[in-house]
Amino acid sequence: MSSDFAVEMQDVVKAFGETIAVDHVSLAVKKNEFFAMLGPSGCGKTTSLRMIAGFERPTSGHVLINGRDVGDTPPFQRNVNTVFQSYALFPHMTVEQNVGFGLEMKGTPLQEIRRRVNEALELVRLPQMARRFPKQMSGGQQQRVALARALVNRPQVLLLDEPLGALDAKLRKEMQIELKTLQREVGITFIFVTHDQEEALTMSDRIAVFSKGKVLQVGSPLEIYERPNCRFVADFIGETNFIDGMVTEVNGDFATLEADGRYFFGRALPGVRAGASATLSVRPEKAQLIEQPSGAPNTFEVRVFSIAYVGSDTRVIVDLDKNRLDVWEQNSLSTLDPNYFFRPGEPAWLTFKPENALIMAN
Repeated sequence: MSSDFAVEMQDVVKAFGETIAVDHVSLAVKKNEFFAMLGPSGCGKTTSLRMIAGFERPTSGHVLINGRDVGDTPPFQRNVNTVFQSYALFPHMTVEQNVGFGLEMKGTPLQEIRRRVNEALELVRLPQMARRFPKQMSGGQQQRVALARALVNRPQVLLLDEPLGALDAKLRKEMQIELKTLQREVGITFIFVTHDQEEALTMSDRIAVFSKGKVLQVGSPLEIYERPNCRFVADFIGETNFIDGMVTEVNGDFATLEADGRYFFGRALPGVRAGASATLSVRPEKAQLIEQPSGAPNTFEVRVFSIAYVGSDTRVIVDLDKNRLDVWEQNSLSTLDPNYFFRPGEPAWLTFKPENALIMAN
């Protein structure tokens, strides 16, 4: 039976004794999609990936690949391949031997193995490395060999479990771009497990945010970042400021939050009710410091606590009543004038647009 989805998890539970690792997870991954499972350690994302791969069986619920329930299907009979953080290359084999090993075990004719190995190495841009051994290669090159070994089997779905975790920061960013480009070229479904939110935002078509075995939100990087549906997602994806208070009014899509006698205006998420406690969230780059009050809503007098110049922007921490808030000011002017920047102890005015703030129920 065919399906519009490459992979589906339908009300899946996975228990290890009394510990629930995956708690009634349902999600559907589209064909040819780059899909990320994102969350902190122990949140259930890797266990979910292992159930798709067949290394674990669900305690209850169903895992479907291309519309077919594969709950009892062993890993080698599922048309998926997995790339791990450790690469797991055979050190005594050359690159071409590593890539062709799976085909050899299947009894594929030698001519076919050579052709497909060459194609796979071309895909990952390593044809010149065919005769080298893993120890003669960099970490990034070894990662690409592991990808070629997985792709040579022409899987319907490629599963990637923290595959860039062992790389240094610069190489990791380069490999993020290469992986996304590769996924577009081969046109198959990638399911990518990571705890790095920037990595997920950079590479994915859609992201599932996991916490404590549950999926809290599924959406595009834009949706997840700009419209997180709860405090955990807002806090885990990027940086944000939180102000706790009481909702005094809900007016259409917007609400008013009272905190320490001040009134804040922002977009109301579902569940926000007048008279109930709630939290306002505003990203540091959405806030701005000005020298004089503008009269616009969400404009408050603050005092600068500290500043940090980081090149592309200046990161300012300000005090607003009991709250200490981050403001990221873009350095749009090239200047060496110290008076251009706010300094610790100075008064300033903080402002942000209501449409850039979210008010979420507690």
